[in-house]
Amino acid sequence: MSQIGTAANPLRVAIIGSGPTGFYTADHLLKQKDVTVKVDMYDRLPTPYGLVRFGVAPDHQKIKSVIKAYERTAKQPNFRFFGYVEYGKDITLDDLKQFYHQVIFTTGAQSDRKMGIPGEDLKNSHPATEFVAWYNGHPSYRDYEFDLSQESVAVVGVGNVAMDVARILSKTVEELETTDIADYALEALKNSQIKTIYILGRRGPAQAAFTNPEIKELGELAATEITVPADEAALDPLSQSDLDKSQDRTTTKKIEIIQEYAQHQPAGKPRQLILRFLVSPVELIGDEDGNVKAMRLVKNELYETENGTLRPKPTDQFEEIPVGMVFRSVGYRGIPLPEIPFHDRWGVINNETGRITDLETKQPLTGLYTAGWIKRGPTGVIGTNKPDAVETVTGMLEDAANGNTFSPAHPEVEAVEKFIAERQPKYVSFDDWLRLDEIETSLGSEQGRPRVKLTSVEEILAALGK
Repeated sequence: MSQIGTAANPLRVAIIGSGPTGFYTADHLLKQKDVTVKVDMYDRLPTPYGLVRFGVAPDHQKIKSVIKAYERTAKQPNFRFFGYVEYGKDITLDDLKQFYHQVIFTTGAQSDRKMGIPGEDLKNSHPATEFVAWYNGHPSYRDYEFDLSQESVAVVGVGNVAMDVARILSKTVEELETTDIADYALEALKNSQIKTIYILGRRGPAQAAFTNPEIKELGELAATEITVPADEAALDPLSQSDLDKSQDRTTTKKIEIIQEYAQHQPAGKPRQLILRFLVSPVELIGDEDGNVKAMRLVKNELYETENGTLRPKPTDQFEEIPVGMVFRSVGYRGIPLPEIPFHDRWGVINNETGRITDLETKQPLTGLYTAGWIKRGPTGVIGTNKPDAVETVTGMLEDAANGNTFSPAHPEVEAVEKFIAERQPKYVSFDDWLRLDEIETSLGSEQGRPRVKLTSVEEILAALGK
């Protein structure tokens, strides 16, 4: 047989996961001029785009426009999408080895990290990921319930996801009904009784992970005013020294915005958003029914580590704030996949620059790769996954050139389609997705919205006649 990667014997690659990293991987593979590559992408859900569809906030439509680039990739002749086909259930690693030279896992970081404090498992204590998936219409979370009758809520964490959660809780129905938020979430938020939202950061303003556009938006809400305690908005000497050295204009601007909020005069808006710094939850306190009723906080101060980073340490000052619901947004981690070595402490697939490695020998496993958050952990923004995918693809192409791949018994493109049709006859192709996209956007245009999402697998399959 001819060399792998020729027109007669294309390099056959399976991508597991159809989020941004999956598409950046596919795009880079398909752009190779000297190697013919045919890519099949799999997702357990019937819809592509992963975090862009189910993670990006519904009021951030500009960020979602990246989908246009992914669509161009998907429309290339050497690309196929197999939606509603779950790795480990509908198709196994042994199955994939029958059809592909290489398999790459781009499944993201789907789980959350815990705070590790007493009372964390009380009722009304939730991971932010679940709330985000719920209001974005993720089929696995559409039936979750959140007690929006509470008057006071805490969001733990100061990354962009925490900002999204706080902003969605803070917006009026009028602000939300022009977005693609799930209809059931819009209905639930319409009846929200929330009046006070705390956002809690364990370090200071200079270390906050949210971006400047995210913090700026919180000052532009129709019915919610933001305040920051003046003493917590002020920079401690260590942070000030760091900033003086770095002259970081973005961080300087961020601090200016925060300090402006600390000087805000009340405008009489019905909701209040209180942004706190240098505090950590140490306990959630429950009522007699096991519901969260308060949170105990410790005041922190910053110290400099040996490598020069600023870390928080607790003081002897404590306080309690009344909250009836808590969303934790303190980090994310990957979920182990069947037959794939997983580094449990780091929450990622065991790998070396994208080549999946054996847990004991540390040696690369032939034909297996990873990219994105499941490779490196949940860092960066959507675009950060592009160079990450390129790094992995570079290794894949090197290995393919050296003949270091699986030896599939059935590399022909028709074979896997026949196999999938038998295993999961209701699989969704990219053409199917384009029809669904047209249905959702048409429903949306009737209501002056970007789209109205179909949020259950059953209604999606029914709309596609499957």
